[in-house]
Amino acid sequence: MSNKKQPTLQWLTIIGIGEDGLAGLGDEAKQRIAKAEIIFGGKRHLALVAPLAKGEPHSWPVPFDAEMRDVLALAGRRVCVLASGDPFFHGVGATLARKLGPQEMHVIPAPSAISLAAARLGWALQDIETVSLHGRPLDLIRPLLQPNARILALTSDGDAPAAIARLLAELDFGASRLTVLEALGGPDEIQRSARADAFDLENVNPLNVLAIEIDSNPQARVLPLTSGLADHLFDHDGQITKREIRAVTLSALAPRRGELLWDIGAGSGSIGIEWMLAHPAMRAIAIEADPGRVARIGRNAAACGVPGLVVVAGSAPKALARLDTPDAIFIGGGGSDTGVLNAAIKALRIGGRLVANAVTLEMEALLLAQHIKLGGDLTRIAISRASPVGSMQAWRPAMPVTQWAWVKP
Repeated sequence: MSNKKQPTLQWLTIIGIGEDGLAGLGDEAKQRIAKAEIIFGGKRHLALVAPLAKGEPHSWPVPFDAEMRDVLALAGRRVCVLASGDPFFHGVGATLARKLGPQEMHVIPAPSAISLAAARLGWALQDIETVSLHGRPLDLIRPLLQPNARILALTSDGDAPAAIARLLAELDFGASRLTVLEALGGPDEIQRSARADAFDLENVNPLNVLAIEIDSNPQARVLPLTSGLADHLFDHDGQITKREIRAVTLSALAPRRGELLWDIGAGSGSIGIEWMLAHPAMRAIAIEADPGRVARIGRNAAACGVPGLVVVAGSAPKALARLDTPDAIFIGGGGSDTGVLNAAIKALRIGGRLVANAVTLEMEALLLAQHIKLGGDLTRIAISRASPVGSMQAWRPAMPVTQWAWVKP
């Protein structure tokens, strides 16, 4: 007798549907809709399939239940879920896949709004940037604002294109061309274009994709793609890991996709912000005791396009309690306070990286002691900058930094 586990019945069908409704569906999708006992979807989607559907319709709850309790409670029955376009491109399919195995689902996708927009514009998808701003902060578009870039953005409503146009104008990308593609794939499909600094399109359909062709001037706020952003891109009161030191520090922290960083004594938040800029999947928690700096970190995170940076107001080690286990820790401020370094070492996961910078003798002594005890790498970083001395120039050294980098065995 075989002990091999049999595949679970595909009780759930997920069908992508476009603005053309039933006319855009194939025979298999139509058959599965007709045979479904229960059909979930937005009111608009349910109305589109109403002529064919025989099962009980269920509109998504408000607020939306990301746990999908109503759907999961019907496991084993013939359930159909309707989604916009491709269910696995920022869609409900991806949400359900976090709860179910692929053997339980049968998915019939339709072209995503992004695919339709690229087809209408003749843009090669592999050569452009895409971003979903649906229910998400518009600031997420900031890192994508690169010279000559082409961007396709999913939006939440008819007001978003004008708001994005204002943001582009504020950041000196006003000459950029914006094309709003509305109701893609349906009978009301339309395209309209305007410059960002002269955006005057009204009555934009809430179902729209915004295409952006970036045109920048020398003053435009472009976020470079490498570590070590210029200090002036951050609002700070002097408590900031300076550009060159920051680049070396991020190299030592070695960000890897999806990892979580603790930035202890975050100051301006620059380390956590650049960590998150490395990839959209990166996460960071900035721990900072000073209330003014806490607010400043939030502003800097939004201005650099990583509004998801979590800011914890409080002093380490107490503020570290109950935070998610980090993959990497940076200690830039307050590291010489009692218990901070030991708490960080204890909290770090096995294989995680800890990087601590010292400019004071007290903090340096702690790092030297830990290096003797635990090993790791010690580096002395000294930076000098040319500055005027009378009518001439001379090197002016910055305070040297001692850096300890350690991997937890």
